[in-house]
Amino acid sequence: MLWVKSLHIIFVVAWFAGLFYLPRIFVNLAMETEATSRQRLLLMARKLFRFMTLLAVPAIVFGLWLFLGYGIGKGSGQGWMHAKLALVLVLIGYHHGCGVLLRKFERGVNTRSHVFYRWFNELPVLVLAAVVILVVVKPF
Repeated sequence: MLWVKSLHIIFVVAWFAGLFYLPRIFVNLAMETEATSRQRLLLMARKLFRFMTLLAVPAIVFGLWLFLGYGIGKGSGQGWMHAKLALVLVLIGYHHGCGVLLRKFERGVNTRSHVFYRWFNELPVLVLAAVVILVVVKPF
């Protein structure tokens, strides 16, 4: 079980690196007017999105293995796990939303400002803080 837990944590950390960095690329894309720089940023964003998607899959698989296979968080008094799973769904939605925004940038139809993306970038930080508190403190 400790190997599965370790792999889960490693892939979650790696996935979060992408969730933190991709919206920062969006900030730069929203401000960039020069075509060559814009294309370079789009290439970086595409590669990062593909890579972070590949990292998200084992993070979720190892987490499900811990939950379904080892029963971590199952049973009564495990409300923290239900809250954590709800936040994981929020993260999956955020990840998907990043893909939608990336496709808008690729099509040249982004209508949001760099300020929006600066705020958008804060959501995974808040979710990470909540998940860590839920897992460590287990408040309910």
